[in-house]
Amino acid sequence: MSSVGKGIAAASIGKILQSKGYGVANVKCDMYVNIDAGTIRPAEHGEVFVGEDGVEADQDLGNYERFTNQTCTLDNYITTGQVYREIIRRERNLEFEGEDVEVVPDIPNEIIRRIKLCQKKNKSEITIVEFGGTVGEYQVLLFLEAARMMKAKDPENVFFVMVSYLPTPGLLGEQKSKPTQYAIRTLNSAGIAPDLILCRADKPVANNIKNTISIVCSLPKERIISAPDVYSVYDVPVNFEKEKLGKVLLEAMHLKPRKTNMQDWVKLSKKIARINKEVTIGIVGKYFNFKSCRDTYISVIESINHASWVQNHKPKIIWLDSEVYEQDPSKLKELSKLDGIVVPGGFGTRGVEGITKAIRYAREKNIPLLGLCYGLQLAVIEFARNVCGIKGATTGEVDPKSKYQVIHIMPEQVEILKNKNYGSTMRLGAWPCVLKKGSRAQMAYGKTKIFERHRHRYEVNNEYRKILEKHGLVLSGLSPDGRLVEIIENPKHPFFIGTQSHPEFKSRPLDPHPLFFEFVKSCLKKKK
Repeated sequence: MSSVGKGIAAASIGKILQSKGYGVANVKCDMYVNIDAGTIRPAEHGEVFVGEDGVEADQDLGNYERFTNQTCTLDNYITTGQVYREIIRRERNLEFEGEDVEVVPDIPNEIIRRIKLCQKKNKSEITIVEFGGTVGEYQVLLFLEAARMMKAKDPENVFFVMVSYLPTPGLLGEQKSKPTQYAIRTLNSAGIAPDLILCRADKPVANNIKNTISIVCSLPKERIISAPDVYSVYDVPVNFEKEKLGKVLLEAMHLKPRKTNMQDWVKLSKKIARINKEVTIGIVGKYFNFKSCRDTYISVIESINHASWVQNHKPKIIWLDSEVYEQDPSKLKELSKLDGIVVPGGFGTRGVEGITKAIRYAREKNIPLLGLCYGLQLAVIEFARNVCGIKGATTGEVDPKSKYQVIHIMPEQVEILKNKNYGSTMRLGAWPCVLKKGSRAQMAYGKTKIFERHRHRYEVNNEYRKILEKHGLVLSGLSPDGRLVEIIENPKHPFFIGTQSHPEFKSRPLDPHPLFFEFVKSCLKKKK
């Protein structure tokens, strides 16, 4: 089922196989007809993860990067829309040489081609392919057919891992394997027999349940792996190894371990479990009403985790709905109980004034604040209004007719929007930034030139740069040509930094991002 943990499972398998000495690559296959995830609401589908090359992908690519420390690109992400678009392009170009084009085998063959292309470009020895969705859904059938065809052609080199949920009905208090048994038979009907089952559940899977599943899917009991709920997703590979998942996988693939080294991960898992001090951090946003906040801001949450754990604290995250502050500004007082505030990225007009009010409160009350993308833009607007005296300061995204657009649309984006060409047309991917020597940002990074990933259309209006700087705002990061403002900071504040980029995409559990590290460090100072 959806959100059962396939992405974490695939990322964990990648991490484990790496620890055994093998080169891996991860691929996510999404069933959507969307070309990419860029046009899907975060509240609908979770975070849009941006790759180094600018691909707008499913959040699972973030899991792959955080677990395996590899860089994902367009080659690591396949959608139904991409596949059909390529087949139609080839058909129009007579690349099928007059043959009729059919859903089967031409669509599965294109899926297979893309999987192999990712393997080739990453030079991976083992490629882990995750299918989104659920066995039995109509839209997953062609991907299952591609998998079946791959197995039929190369049975010694293609293997299947099924992730299935074992519910524990509250009134009964015992796990039930019938849904998993049914799912296995449904997978069998597509011509696929799983080589290994990962049993997701609230608690470890009992031996009698493993025996039952073993009989149903004709697998040795050791290939039925327990995958219970854990405090941190970074415990998952360690838990899997307790069940000897790496050994079982390699035996199934007739491979031998070249090394066994996951001590860094084991050490992290043990450290997280021992931490008993908390730092309280608020996230001010507006995507709280539809889906899990965790999915919407997953990379931000993980970046806060990484930076907190390395400083021996567990973050207590408080979700702050910005629309509440628009309706009742007196509720801003609750921000005083926080050790720090993060303003994440976003789009549109809803809740913007509430976020701006929260930013002002943080600035005036000396609460550490980190603004990401839209967070930088709204921090500039707040500073322009309440420090520079530009009362009508706004963004062209909210009021395109305003005379005081301190944030305005990038000139090259005007024509794009006029033609309603929204998909993959923002400023995307990794861009260089030059940091001002001696600035808080430069000291955090420890260097003067950085590369961070972006996803936006609007920028700081250069016509307002002088007045912003005159009143004390430091433009501490600029594009190499000096044309674009990338990072701003308020030197009179304990920690007040906004970045036009999304540094959360580059944070790793064993290597926290420097901006998040310094932010949490300031939060801990305030806490003391």
